[in-house]
Amino acid sequence: MTSTTCHAYTLEHDKYLLSQRVADHIPPVDQIIRILPIQTLFTNDSIESFNMVEKVIQLKCQCNQYPWGKQGSNSLAATLCAKTPGTDFSIDENTPYAEMWMGTYPELPSYILESGEDLQDVLDRNADELIGKNTINKFNHTKIPYLPKVLSIAKALPLQLHPNKELASQLHQRNPDQFTDPNHKPEIALALGDFEAFCGFKPLKDIERLMKLAPLQPFLPSVKKPSFDDQTLKHVVKSMLTASDEAIKKTNDALLELPKEQFGEDSYIPELIPRLSEQYDKTDNGTVVALITMNYLKLKKGDSIYIPADGIHAYLSGDIIECMARSNNVLNTGFCPRADRDSVDMFTSCLTFTPHSPDDCMLPPKASEHSKNGKTQVYAPPLSEFSLLATELKDGEEETIKAIGGPSMSIVTSGEGSFKADGKEHKLSEGYIFFVAHGVDMEFKATKALQIYTAYVE
Repeated sequence: MTSTTCHAYTLEHDKYLLSQRVADHIPPVDQIIRILPIQTLFTNDSIESFNMVEKVIQLKCQCNQYPWGKQGSNSLAATLCAKTPGTDFSIDENTPYAEMWMGTYPELPSYILESGEDLQDVLDRNADELIGKNTINKFNHTKIPYLPKVLSIAKALPLQLHPNKELASQLHQRNPDQFTDPNHKPEIALALGDFEAFCGFKPLKDIERLMKLAPLQPFLPSVKKPSFDDQTLKHVVKSMLTASDEAIKKTNDALLELPKEQFGEDSYIPELIPRLSEQYDKTDNGTVVALITMNYLKLKKGDSIYIPADGIHAYLSGDIIECMARSNNVLNTGFCPRADRDSVDMFTSCLTFTPHSPDDCMLPPKASEHSKNGKTQVYAPPLSEFSLLATELKDGEEETIKAIGGPSMSIVTSGEGSFKADGKEHKLSEGYIFFVAHGVDMEFKATKALQIYTAYVE
């Protein structure tokens, strides 16, 4: 071996020994993965996908029980609630089911179907991704700013109004147990079939004509004004609400004795007195107020009414989609036991005595700019908290709802199909409810005639 060969051998041997020493100090690969920061193992893109938030969330909702709700499986609210896959809700045929709520209001919140987690908790953790910065900045919170419901109505709801923001804030500070938030509650009611409601005050000339009937004369001011104006209407309503049980019963009995022709266009009045008296009592003040001073509406599927804050109303029968600003504040003064009624002075002091024709109560739909195939209409009340989409598809038809700037909530009221959103396909069936994050396209396809309602904000 030459000196050159010997030198090369020694050098290679030293390299081998060095590599062995280094290898002895290198932990196994699985240990490296455990100890290295995750940023050194994945690219920024892969980390983002690893932490990706689901933009479409199927929900489990709840149904409440009020005496005015429809009984057992006759209640659409209960039927839809029971059809949610995996729900623990079951229908008792002897129980009246009134409302199914969808949203994050704490009294009856929605839950994630897959995990059972409260939807609000998920929104709080992922507010930017799900609610969106624009909506958060607009309302200064991470809650859904609207509250959709399905109502199933067997008899008249309480004669009521929802206080405006100023009064709601005062009432909430004064009595947070009864008035659980400081917000107003303007709302819309969209008929899913035949629907009856009392909504707003009739035109003054119509009320004045009815007040000429002898049984109603005691409710007029003792000093007659030259014309029947808003202040006269306020006096009449307050007189009716404060009248004794005996006075109300006497008035109803006397009205029933009048010839039907004397009621003119309001011939429904003697027809509804027995019905309302059976539901509540002949002594209930709400009967006289609603029948004499308020618009009586008979709506069909697809018709909608808008109830502003401070607007007097009472729903009478039917199944509806109701959507409102996020609140549960209400003042009741009729169609309920006296013990459940709020102060008449408070009620009348904040009531808006602005007469309207029945047509003024209506909220007609328009073509939605979010609709790609023209199968969706929008009901857009004059407020910032929400609008409501109605999508109707025949067998085999498709519709795309283009990305909405804020969060939305959809419910299937009839039919079957599927929808694609955020790269995934989801089954649709009656009673299925989904939360969809802002900025997500929704592609619907019907396999059986499909009806979907979507509340949203942007």
